[in-house]
Amino acid sequence: MTWIVHWEPLMRKDIVGWSPPGANDRKRILDESRSIAIVGASANTARASYFVATYLLSSSTDYDVYLVNPRETEILGRPVYPSLADLPVVPDIVDVFRRSEDLPPIAEQSAEIGAKVFWAQLGLWSAEAAQVAAEAGLDVVMDRCTKIEHARFAGGLHLAGFDTGVINSKRA
Repeated sequence: MTWIVHWEPLMRKDIVGWSPPGANDRKRILDESRSIAIVGASANTARASYFVATYLLSSSTDYDVYLVNPRETEILGRPVYPSLADLPVVPDIVDVFRRSEDLPPIAEQSAEIGAKVFWAQLGLWSAEAAQVAAEAGLDVVMDRCTKIEHARFAGGLHLAGFDTGVINSKRA
């Protein structure tokens, strides 16, 4: 079991068995995973979850992406499921875009459905969620973005967050 967590508060000794994350571990997780459930997916184009879903559904990745939000029925032309338990498959990665206080029950649900990885997006961290997920045998990644990490390892990360292929901003 690998605990991959980025936030400094985890340097405390309140989580037994934690070790600092490594890029190789994150790359391994992304390389070995085929499916991602985005919990907290939003139809709001200004939300990070929308941007990440758009990227993960693009030709830049080969992931099967499932969107989870009890208040939505369709996002980006894809069905949205009310909960992890309602998904038609067990996702390899549960990628969470919810408040930090919501993470522990989602970690429990991730373990209950048999997911392999509990991933909390940028700015999200919960010692309790990490403990729950890791004790259930899940890899744990926190305070990292799946889009950024995938792009970094796939060679598509640019200073703007993606490789635009544009050398300058002037029109030809």
